[in-house]
Amino acid sequence: MKISVTDKGKVKNSDFVELSFNEKIIEGRLILQGKNKTLEIMLLPKEKLNWRQATLIPRQIIFFAKKNGIKKITLDWDKIKALKLGIDKDVAEAFATNFEMANYEFVKYKAIPKEGWNFVTEIQIAANSAKDIKGAVVKGQLIGQETNACRDLSNITGGDMTPTYLVAAIKKAIQGTKIKLKVLEEAEMKKLGMNLVLGVGRGSKEKSKFIILEYVGKQDKNPIVLVGKGVTYDSGGLDLKPGSSMTEMSMDMSGGSAVAHAVIAAAKLKIKKRIIGLIPAVENMPSGESFRPGDIIKSMSGKTVEIQSTDAEGRLVLADANTYAERYDPSLVLNVATLTGAASVALGERASAIFTRDEKFQNFLRQLGEESGDYVWPLPMWDEYEAELKGTMGDICNIRNQGNTRDGGTILGAMFIYQFGKKFPMWAHIDIVPKMTPVFDEFLAKGAAGAPVRLLVKLLENYK
Repeated sequence: MKISVTDKGKVKNSDFVELSFNEKIIEGRLILQGKNKTLEIMLLPKEKLNWRQATLIPRQIIFFAKKNGIKKITLDWDKIKALKLGIDKDVAEAFATNFEMANYEFVKYKAIPKEGWNFVTEIQIAANSAKDIKGAVVKGQLIGQETNACRDLSNITGGDMTPTYLVAAIKKAIQGTKIKLKVLEEAEMKKLGMNLVLGVGRGSKEKSKFIILEYVGKQDKNPIVLVGKGVTYDSGGLDLKPGSSMTEMSMDMSGGSAVAHAVIAAAKLKIKKRIIGLIPAVENMPSGESFRPGDIIKSMSGKTVEIQSTDAEGRLVLADANTYAERYDPSLVLNVATLTGAASVALGERASAIFTRDEKFQNFLRQLGEESGDYVWPLPMWDEYEAELKGTMGDICNIRNQGNTRDGGTILGAMFIYQFGKKFPMWAHIDIVPKMTPVFDEFLAKGAAGAPVRLLVKLLENYK
């Protein structure tokens, strides 16, 4: 999709449909007046129009344009400014990002319709001074495109999405950037003692990979390290998931795809930071080679882990990845994972769960979540939870070892990973299961939602 910002005096009106806003209609509609066409979009009254609702406006525009077969749209920027949503550049960036996200649909496995795909091809933003918002629109569109690229990876089926495929896809995606890619194969992981990563992948015929991305926008001694869960398919292993829970498990590498495309976005935006992306890529499958409930595995850190559930595998690969991150002497380590269904039980589908011991950083993440649209909400990390993970025969259990194993599942998942993150000056974890797919009223296509790429980009820009 082309998004251009044009001075009002130079606007082309032929073939473009103009936009208008109306508080009284229920949904968008196309109005025909002779040869002129206007797409009328529903809008909340100004007194109810907060930032969260405002970011849905560009999505509505695309949704109703596609519904009415409109390919080209002209938006009068003065009408947006009149809503007083915020600083012009911030609003322009958010609009461009959400235009891209709303125009996305995963069509890789679909036959092309005779009439072609129903995508909007061009948006023309008419402004009194195009230069005021042009840069923000370019930036916002880039972030939207990288979010959609993350969605593309996450939506690829488990039969195609393997650790090897993920490596190839990332290698292709970083072309033209200053990102360096390194991939550790199983033999090298074994030498390093990454037994948790190797243990999870042991049951699959697909070889596990450990993906390392490095972008140097500035020679920082203490980089930011993003660690993304890259379980390319999660059957649950020998603790097999119910059939109804398996259909979306090709998306269990969404944390990894988000980390990859956040680093790529940072490189394309030339963010002046040194950023490392770590993605342990494995497939968790049942076979005669699988790791078993009751196994005790020595992690890269030296801690032994008592396996009580092979379906609590994401925390295992993140544990070894965190230990690997220690070699970078990072200023911040942030884990991103579709870790627990319990996160959705706790928060519903409106926000990802965040965990950190630093209250100031917790509030910072919440603020960035509100600004970006990747909403997050904190859950506790009290010392008392650690006692519930204490091992019987190993140092630590990978699920609750006392009482009902379902209680506090998302908290205990985070607490497990934290045992391998205590050495870092700043550590946090985002459980993105609640936002893995969009909610029905978010004007986004079914499939992966691309969380939390937008939040990660803001974090990389603003973290000091």
